[in-house]
Order: sequence, then structure tokens, then C-alpha cells
Amino acid sequence: MKAVVQRVSSAAVDVAGERIGEIGVGLLVLLGVAAGDPQGAEELLARKIAGLRIFRDQAGKMNLSVKDAGGEVLVVSQFTLLANCRKGRRPSFVDAAPPDEANARYEGFCELLRAEGLRVATGRFAADMDVSLTNQGPVTIVLDTAELGL
Repeated sequence: MKAVVQRVSSAAVDVAGERIGEIGVGLLVLLGVAAGDPQGAEELLARKIAGLRIFRDQAGKMNLSVKDAGGEVLVVSQFTLLANCRKGRRPSFVDAAPPDEANARYEGFCELLRAEGLRVATGRFAADMDVSLTNQGPVTIVLDTAELGL
């Protein structure tokens, strides 16, 4: 699994002109599920993201998690994070999980964040989405479960 995590002052996702998910201060998480992701990848990534200390404390240091800061999370499925661009100019997406598996794992990841006590808004799996955000900082972190010990 791969995730691009952005600290935001606001973020939203629209499908066909309809707002389907929106948050204030918190995290926008773009989530890619790879074919062959090991069991436990969702749990590891959800715990890591919920606990990332990337919000400022009263001293101005990045020392608070999204939970500590009272933030929210918007999770958007994005299979293009698994793009393979080694050959040619057209990306290959063969490393992405099949849609049924990816959707189930995406939904499971969102539920795990909710179990951490976070308010979670979502995009719509496999939809053509317009995602807007105001990146705060800017702070953007890329996480890959293969690099986190899975």
C-alpha cells in the first residue's frame, strides 16, 4: 500500500459536480492498494497515519497527531500511485490490486481510521473525482508499507 498524506486546512472531493466528502483541518490521504499487499498493511498504515506527529503544538513544533489536533481525515482511493513508468511513456498499472480487492481494503482502511477515533470522509471508489485542498505548511509525506517493515 502506498499513501500520500497531506496536512490540510481544508479538503473536499466532488463527483459529477456533487460534493461527497469534505473536511476542515486534518489530513488528505491518497491511498493506493497494490496487488499482493500483505495482510496487516491496512492496520500498519492506519496506525502510522493516525499517529503521525505533523501538527504544530503550542510551541510551534510539529509534535501533535491528527487526533491530538482534533483534525479529520479525507481518504481518496488512487490506484495511479501504483503506476509503473519504467518503460515508454504510458504508465502501466499492473501493480495495482484488482478493483474488488482494492475497494475492500480501501474501505477496511477507512474503518480502521474510524476505530482510532477519527472522523473520516471519503471519495467514491473508481469514480472520476475532483479533489481540492489547501495544503498547510506545506506538509506532504509519502508512505509505503513495503518500506515500513511489511
